[in-house]
Amino acid sequence: MLPALPDVITHWFDARGWRVRRHQAEMVAAASAGQHALLVAATGAGKTLAGFLPTLADLVQNPSEGLHTLYVSPLKALAADVERNLLTPIAEMGLPIRVETRTGDTSSDKKARQRAAPPHILLTTPESLSLLLSYPDNARMFAGLKTIVIDEVHAFASGKRGDLLALAMSRLQAIVPDMRRVALSATIGDPEDYRRWLAPDHKPASVALVAGEPGAKAHIEILTPEGRVPWSGHSGRYAAEQVYREIERHKLTLVFCNTRSLAELVFNDLWAVNEATLPIGLHHGSLSKEARQKVEGAMADGRLRALVCTASLDLGVDWGDVDLVIQMGAPKGSSRLIQRIGRANHRLDEASEAIVVPGNRFEYLEARAALDAIDAGELDTEPWRPGALDVLAQHLMACACAEPFDADAMFGEIRRAAPYAALTREAFDRVLNFVADGGYALRAYDRYKRLTQNPDGRWRVSHPSLAKQHRLNAGIIVEAPMLDVRFGNGRTLGRVEEYFASTLSPGDTFRFAGLALEVERIIDTDLIVSATRRAAMIPSYMGARLPLSTHLADRVRGFLADPAEWRRFPADVAEWLEVQQIRSVLPKPGELLIETFPHEGLHHMIAYSFEGWNAHQSLGMLLTRRMETLGLQPTGFVANDYALGVYGLKEVRDPAPLFSPDILEDELAEWVQTSHLLKRAFREVAVIGGLIERQHPGKRKSGRQVTFSTDLIYDVLRKYEPDHMLLRAAWEDARLRLTDVARLANLLDRAASSIVHKRLDRVSPLAVPVLVMIGRESVAQGLADEALLIEAEALAQEAMHVDERRC
Repeated sequence: MLPALPDVITHWFDARGWRVRRHQAEMVAAASAGQHALLVAATGAGKTLAGFLPTLADLVQNPSEGLHTLYVSPLKALAADVERNLLTPIAEMGLPIRVETRTGDTSSDKKARQRAAPPHILLTTPESLSLLLSYPDNARMFAGLKTIVIDEVHAFASGKRGDLLALAMSRLQAIVPDMRRVALSATIGDPEDYRRWLAPDHKPASVALVAGEPGAKAHIEILTPEGRVPWSGHSGRYAAEQVYREIERHKLTLVFCNTRSLAELVFNDLWAVNEATLPIGLHHGSLSKEARQKVEGAMADGRLRALVCTASLDLGVDWGDVDLVIQMGAPKGSSRLIQRIGRANHRLDEASEAIVVPGNRFEYLEARAALDAIDAGELDTEPWRPGALDVLAQHLMACACAEPFDADAMFGEIRRAAPYAALTREAFDRVLNFVADGGYALRAYDRYKRLTQNPDGRWRVSHPSLAKQHRLNAGIIVEAPMLDVRFGNGRTLGRVEEYFASTLSPGDTFRFAGLALEVERIIDTDLIVSATRRAAMIPSYMGARLPLSTHLADRVRGFLADPAEWRRFPADVAEWLEVQQIRSVLPKPGELLIETFPHEGLHHMIAYSFEGWNAHQSLGMLLTRRMETLGLQPTGFVANDYALGVYGLKEVRDPAPLFSPDILEDELAEWVQTSHLLKRAFREVAVIGGLIERQHPGKRKSGRQVTFSTDLIYDVLRKYEPDHMLLRAAWEDARLRLTDVARLANLLDRAASSIVHKRLDRVSPLAVPVLVMIGRESVAQGLADEALLIEAEALAQEAMHVDERRC
């Protein structure tokens, strides 16, 4: 039998015309039993209220002073919004419960007061919680803590911020052993992994899994273009007028885009057709806080008809009467699409309405796969990896700032955090020694001697000033500066994302600002280039894209292999696949189709691997290096989420040796070592690990200064201590962040026995969306859209022509 709520709470529900949902009551029951809990419930199901109901009920029945509940959010803005929405029911019930927010934006005076006289409920972020634990009075502040609630846990648990939070929870559990852990999410595909992450002993059984009541089924459509589904593009911008007409028909529409640059373009497209001058706003992470808050306020007040946005609005509470969500381009994952669809109506018993606008024919298949996955209740799973050592270094420093600690006891505490369950004592000691003196190559410098061992064996901060410096510089998010693209004479061509520049080595060629450029060197934050007559080997300098989830990739492979599915597709999409089957072959699940054919004087090789753009971009760099070594004279490559195309002067007669797994040991190792990628990764782990300080009282280092400092240390460690803990951490980051090594490894393992090679006399229908991007991806502003359409249609005519004599 579920426990009864206090009358004041049930009366409040009655006054609102609401009922207590089953999952909300089960969360109260879990709290009464002293259980940890993971709630998985749809957006609009009252998850946040379910997380707080046990706290409100306990404080009504057992009034107390001091901190009762910590609420941890991945976003500062989300914490602030929850505060506003939580204060309303507390005020309407007349409860004497104090709720406050503590983030990086909180004033220093308020932060000091919160430590001395904490509120009943404190809303914060993983970074701010870690800082609270670095103060000597943390045991007093957290002495009465009953519960920690982690909202939107899927958004950060498997990353470095999740590592930091897991370590913080382990520290809190040592201070208050009876503390309950609670996590909330709408989109978790692997609840057992999250239960393991949440549990103090990483045993899933100790965490109750609470499933939310099923809501009304969402109504999702795939927009059918007026005409044909495009051959190329990945934005859906062709449908601006159709999207605008949907905005006219609805009260408030959220138009989601996968990148900030696309959001800017779509915003301009909609205003270009906005004949009625409807109020349409823009919201993304690069805008100022003031600009975002202004738009959010306009939403809440009902002064907008549409808002073009990015992942900045994936998470959060209901800001307005949204009745339609439009996804521009393919969603890349069923979980992400569900999260975004849930922003419409935001009420459990009302069906959310959504429209997906695919950018091309492959994206139509992906959109259909996403809808099928949602119907089947299939969500995406997150890749988990061991806890990061640079995060552990930051946590050890925070603990020492609070009070001296015993290494043996601390090691046991760290191992109780799920990401560090397999941490060896040797690795722990290496991290501890790094925090203490910087390691072998740096211990001669006093500035790196941050910890000192007392006669009793415990470790303490070497000087009080170091604790202040830690609190000023702690954090997981490291801003990556852009790089200026310059000629040797100093002339600047523009700026590129540092992640892209970090993959380049001297001699590489790429297209930028309409020019073919050759990389000469990278100096600090300058990418020095020269004009070249050589073909641009790397055609794209655009920002990293959202990866295609493995679930959707598998479903798209299934569509290709099953003609019975094609009846559900638009006629031109079905025809595309039918002609591909006649002219070449369609790969079965588990097969890797590779087509080779001549086109415009070059030999092309297209691999249909469906492993996502990030993995394909990395594989393209590795393949062209191997092809150069083999004398195949590649001139470039192009990648999308579904395929990788490489082109050059010589024909690839046998692709199997190119796709052997040892490419990840040989070419990858050489690439990472010679590119700027490892230096970039080292800078981030050096900042997170506390080796490099971004801020000093009254001033902040520029990105250029941080880069200069870390590059010097990087060179010293490479020369004198190549197995330094931070170099190891940087290597792991470099391999994982950009290259999607796990997906590449799976692909190459499959390729050993599953390659289906088709030699063709001309381009195939399946290759058109890939080939049409050659030489075009560099126009990030989308100015080549019309030219793309013309070229795509010409290429498609060649690909779709069927020789009657061969049928």
